[in-house]
Amino acid sequence: MLSQTVEYALRAVVHLASVCPDAQTTGEIAAATQVPTAYLSKVLQGLRNEGILRSQRGVGGGISLVASPSELTILDVVNAVEPLGRITTCPLGLEAHGEYLCPLHKRMDDAIQVMEEAFQSTTVAEVLSDPNPSIPLANIGPPLCRPQAKVKKKPKSKPKTKSK
Repeated sequence: MLSQTVEYALRAVVHLASVCPDAQTTGEIAAATQVPTAYLSKVLQGLRNEGILRSQRGVGGGISLVASPSELTILDVVNAVEPLGRITTCPLGLEAHGEYLCPLHKRMDDAIQVMEEAFQSTTVAEVLSDPNPSIPLANIGPPLCRPQAKVKKKPKSKPKTKSK
């Protein structure tokens, strides 16, 4: 199972890909992905340190993807936060196993390998373009994340003045 930190990192990256190339503030990303802002700040910092995201201060600044969503794989994001650990030696340190894993640990490593291959072969752009009827979580946040129908605003009425 993937950790909550990985889940939050993936939500943030998918959201940023959905608004790419625009930058977003941490608060905007947190609202769009339903992730606590303080926790998200730490996750985003890790993604910046690993070269997945860039940040720019000041007017027009914010956080954005370094690579295009079509070049960024799910495995890139997962490994930037918490790399998938393959089982290469006996976790129990049993010398009798030598370079071979026992049947249980071999099957566990096989499962990790399948997940690793699936994540490596899936780009963030593919996640966004999936025809699945369920929209990505990054698109269920506040209106800034979703295309909105244009609504005509009523003209402001002039304040009434008291007549004498």
